[in-house]
Amino acid sequence: MVETDGVARAIPAEQRVGDAAQALTAILQTQYLRYLIIASWALGLLATVGWWQAILWFILTLGAGSFRGWVEHRLRNQVDNGAGWGLVFPVVATATTGAWAVAPLMAWFSPSGFGQPLALALIISGYVLVFAQLRSSPRQAVIISSPYGAAATIILLSLWGTPEFWSMLGVLPFTAAGLFVLVTMTMLREERILAFQTHQAHLIAELEAARDRANAANDAKSNFLGVISHELRTPMNGVLGAAQLLSATRLETTQREYLSIIRNSGDNLLNLLNDILDMTKIEAGKMNFEVVDVVMEDLQKRITGPFEAQAEAKGLSFVTVLEGDLPTIVRGDPLRVCQVVQNLLSNAVKFTEYGQVRYLVRGERISAQRVRFDFSVTDSGAGISSADLERLFQPFTQVDASSTRRFGGTGLGLTIARRMANIMGGDIAVTSKLGEGSTFTLSVEAEVVEWAKPAPVEKAEDKAGSGQGMRVLVVEDHPVNRMILEAWMSTSSHITATAENGVLAIEAANEQPFDLIIMDVNMPVMDGLTATRSIRNGAGPNAETPIVVLSASARNEDHEAGLEAGADAYLNKPIDFAALADLMGRASGGRAVVSGKAPMTEHSAAA
Repeated sequence: MVETDGVARAIPAEQRVGDAAQALTAILQTQYLRYLIIASWALGLLATVGWWQAILWFILTLGAGSFRGWVEHRLRNQVDNGAGWGLVFPVVATATTGAWAVAPLMAWFSPSGFGQPLALALIISGYVLVFAQLRSSPRQAVIISSPYGAAATIILLSLWGTPEFWSMLGVLPFTAAGLFVLVTMTMLREERILAFQTHQAHLIAELEAARDRANAANDAKSNFLGVISHELRTPMNGVLGAAQLLSATRLETTQREYLSIIRNSGDNLLNLLNDILDMTKIEAGKMNFEVVDVVMEDLQKRITGPFEAQAEAKGLSFVTVLEGDLPTIVRGDPLRVCQVVQNLLSNAVKFTEYGQVRYLVRGERISAQRVRFDFSVTDSGAGISSADLERLFQPFTQVDASSTRRFGGTGLGLTIARRMANIMGGDIAVTSKLGEGSTFTLSVEAEVVEWAKPAPVEKAEDKAGSGQGMRVLVVEDHPVNRMILEAWMSTSSHITATAENGVLAIEAANEQPFDLIIMDVNMPVMDGLTATRSIRNGAGPNAETPIVVLSASARNEDHEAGLEAGADAYLNKPIDFAALADLMGRASGGRAVVSGKAPMTEHSAAA
């Protein structure tokens, strides 16, 4: 009587209406309910017809139910594929229902006084079970329940000529009315459920379409920012590079002031661009973090170097304190740690008018291979109220409007810093009192490589290499950038050849050997990556010449694309001339030394 499938399956509305088989698969299924009902009917018969007749009926009906379950399982794939049950299901279901319909006849004709009421109860319950099961397909319900109709007809004919005949005949319309109400109410309820499911499916489709539009818009935004990054960094390389070269010439006091304005404005614009790009990458989940060996002494110098001079210029005292268990080499991302801590130091120096800025690094040994760092920055500024602390890390938010007008900025710095800290498995905490200052603390853990102090590392000078002059091919489509690179290299008597695109670069590389090739990525006619692959795959004199790619994009994936094309190192625009000087100093050692895969030898250093 009950479907044996243990899983309720969702059927489209157009397939469910008028199909008894698919109506069965849409109801809540329980595998053993059928056999439970058979057992309960057998107990009723046991009290009326005797134990051996009841057991015989139980065994035969149990076998019929098992056969029906086997047929239904065999036909499941056919039903799921939309082919329907055909005639198999109605025939099998009607035949097995006939076995059930024998029970009321056995009870009716038994000598027990309880037999006739039991027979009527079994017939009515049998009808209810069939019509409840096939409520969405009443036509097939009538066919499958026909054995109960036959049993009722036999019982009615057995009463022919007796007063009970008319009483029994009066029960039939009562039973039919009840079944009609059951089927009607169930169908109305299922129509409401179906309408709700249709509406829900429509809403889900709209949400998915909105999600797809949002993803497309986000991708378009990322691509747009990538293009803007290159287009802005390229002219900024010319502005800041020219300003750096101009600062090395003889200038009047007023000219130096104007030059300082140009450099400061360019640096602020570059920081603003970096903040927006970092925020975009964090929101898109594309912020990449490197895990490399970090010398803590070098990291501390890199962090505090710019701010000691800034604090001194404002008349502030800059204090650095190191305490606790501090290893000398750890594994982590020095660029991101430096970016976060320098943001805290920058805010401390910016918003402190007098007093001091205290930079504290505390180390706590967690295990032999693990350490916890607390980078704390304490200032003696105006402090922050508790109400402002709640919105301090929100994007594009500063403490108040007056601070925004006075100091400027996007309000993205602390937001980016905290999110970076969270990605690294740490966090930023802040305590502050109005009129007394604030303390920001970056807490993060790291893997320890070495606790002992390593040998000191020499710092690269900001000059165009050392030793004899080098032959350098500069491939750059922007004329200002080419001029700046040529002027910078001429300070150390390097010989420079230039090319405006990848095609001209390949021609120049095939004509004469060079000691170093500086290759821009985005150029007309042929881009730098294609040109690099061509030089590497060719048989020219520069197939093994170190190549440094210039990228206006700060994304790690763009840097990796340059290395995969055959480059040995990369530099971001605007160019860090100290980094370029270091690479040029390594160029005489070959590609392995430039890429960092081989150490610098005395011979290559002296070359």
